[in-house]
Amino acid sequence: MSNLPFEFTHGGYIKEESLRKRIALRPPTTEAGIDVETDFDYLFPDLARNPDSLLPADNNQDIIAKLKDLGEKIIDANQPEPEVTNSNIPPVYTYWGQFIDHDITANTDRAVTDLQTDITKDDFTPLSPDFVIDKLKNLRRPTFDLDSVYGDGPTLDPKNPTEAKDFYQQNDPVKLKIGQNAEQNANGGTIPGVKIPPENDLSRDLPRNNRIAAIADSRNDENLIVAQFHTAFLRFHNAVVDWVRKNEPYNAKNNKKLFVRSQNLVRWHYQWLVINDFLKTVTTPGTVDSILRYGPRFYYPRNGNVFMPLEFSVAAYRFGHSMIRAAYDYNRNFTDQPGALTDATFGLLFSFTGKGDIGGRPPGPGPSNTLPFNWIIEWDRFVDKQKAARRQRNSARKIDTHLAFPLSDLINEGNDEQPPIRELLKHLAKRNLLRGYFLSIPTGQSLAKKLGVTLLTVEELKKGNSEELNKALEHFLEKTPAWYYVLKESEVRANGDSLGEVGSRIVAETIIGLIKNDPSSYINKRHFFFEVWNPSLGVKLPNGAQIRTISDFLKFAGVLPA
Repeated sequence: MSNLPFEFTHGGYIKEESLRKRIALRPPTTEAGIDVETDFDYLFPDLARNPDSLLPADNNQDIIAKLKDLGEKIIDANQPEPEVTNSNIPPVYTYWGQFIDHDITANTDRAVTDLQTDITKDDFTPLSPDFVIDKLKNLRRPTFDLDSVYGDGPTLDPKNPTEAKDFYQQNDPVKLKIGQNAEQNANGGTIPGVKIPPENDLSRDLPRNNRIAAIADSRNDENLIVAQFHTAFLRFHNAVVDWVRKNEPYNAKNNKKLFVRSQNLVRWHYQWLVINDFLKTVTTPGTVDSILRYGPRFYYPRNGNVFMPLEFSVAAYRFGHSMIRAAYDYNRNFTDQPGALTDATFGLLFSFTGKGDIGGRPPGPGPSNTLPFNWIIEWDRFVDKQKAARRQRNSARKIDTHLAFPLSDLINEGNDEQPPIRELLKHLAKRNLLRGYFLSIPTGQSLAKKLGVTLLTVEELKKGNSEELNKALEHFLEKTPAWYYVLKESEVRANGDSLGEVGSRIVAETIIGLIKNDPSSYINKRHFFFEVWNPSLGVKLPNGAQIRTISDFLKFAGVLPA
């Protein structure tokens, strides 16, 4: 596998020659390469090797064409999103899920020379599972250690600089750099709109070098919401450093001890919230508690090593794509309410990032060098479960088989290609379906049988579909692509307000299994030899409250007013 800097796009697809050109133009020290390879494998390798559990491989051109047709039919029309598409899940969980994905997995979509071919071919042949396991490598450690934030850590000994040294502050090397929001545009002109509370806090952008985010994973600057979420992690870490200095001076005697203690607290809070807030919100009630009590039934290390299941990364965990809205109640400047400057559309949320040239389009220049103050997110519009329960704009879309129209035309994807490859790479639904076929992901029915879950009936698979969608689905009623099956199961059995049983079990078992099998995780850290680490043992808000929800996390980071 070629030794390229660690850079990916949404879905991860980058052709190597395009990446080399981008790297040549990119300023130095904007992204620390994390040189790691870990294993992908199948959660159920017996299914992946059983032709009866897979889509047919002998008439591949026909299957490819029909998968593309199915992908086309699950994209909504280009019109305002009706309230029936809204779930009771707040929008933050969509982008928190994306952040998690970037922290534990990369490479399932990237063009990899060792795989010899890719989904842009009209006649590709599904790869054998043994070939996939041998050649496809995860370029992340699946350990929830936040290497997407920390890289390989700060330089505490000048004689041994780290790759990530430029992500950390010079005067206080245990703290991460934070970017400053622009009060004027690049030409010194006025930026319209009002400031976002707290108005005097304009340290709410990623650190940038010539507009490009200086962070360990470029994917976290591909849309503005995940970029602001990553910024919250930078701020949370720095706030934890301050808290340790004030409340645990014995852990702040030197920079190494201080950094290790602070990093551990950040990681443990993150891991605890992933299980007890994120997973419990997006999975079927009781699933998480059952796995925590009795342990995973299906996920366990292979040959003593943790691995990333392909059924998770290529199929089940892509449920978040269906939660993406075409536009958001983003802040008081960009919303659908009276007096706003304009709506916070999907396109604008991708433009106001380094990859979007901060409001322009490459080769730019855009109007600002850093994120302008009027685009700071108002997190209270993204985290409130009571607002989300009203099923209006302050909710994510349902987890179902109806995807927002902009996902058929990803603005940062495929721009260096010629038709029809360009259109394919811009179409997220087609890419997901083709990638599952290419990597021999077992069908939804075979996964349900293996998990002991009642299969979706033909009537359930067709329920609520348009005539056009059911026509495209007709070819896959007995063998349904796993990604589509997971979405449909949620739609008909959970009203789109959580994953169904198949999706819940694969997602929760994988995440909890990875955390349980990490010796340094919070689950394996005990207090006084008997109590598992929990938020009562971590940092506290100024009023003494514990960090038990994502809202608490954002408040401690200072990006959500208390």
